[in-house]
Amino acid sequence: MGQGTHIGRVRGLGSAKHGSHHWIMQRLTALGNLALTLWLLFSLLILPNYEHETLAAWLSQFSVAVPMILMLISVFWHLRLGMQVMLEDYIPDTAMRIIALTLLNFYAAGGAIFGIFTVAKLAFTGVAS
Repeated sequence: MGQGTHIGRVRGLGSAKHGSHHWIMQRLTALGNLALTLWLLFSLLILPNYEHETLAAWLSQFSVAVPMILMLISVFWHLRLGMQVMLEDYIPDTAMRIIALTLLNFYAAGGAIFGIFTVAKLAFTGVAS
């Protein structure tokens, strides 16, 4: 009942029981990205100008740095989830897929860490160099 065919069960065909979590996480990060992008857009629109000193001072505020860090985490996580699905679907060779997924993980983690470090440096020191 609802388990597929007998041969399908023997071969292990069917749901791996983890696809829905990936799908839900992709939708949640998309919602987070939407909310945080709107926050960023409206926050930038109320600034008097977009000179380096103004933006550095704006980003050094705690109330701006925290949502910006959350945005970096959400954007890179969403990127990783979406690219993972693409790589798994379109790279047939297992070894190449593992290499591509490993590089993707390094890229996503590295980009997020670099962004977080930059925002944290501005938030804690208020100096951009």
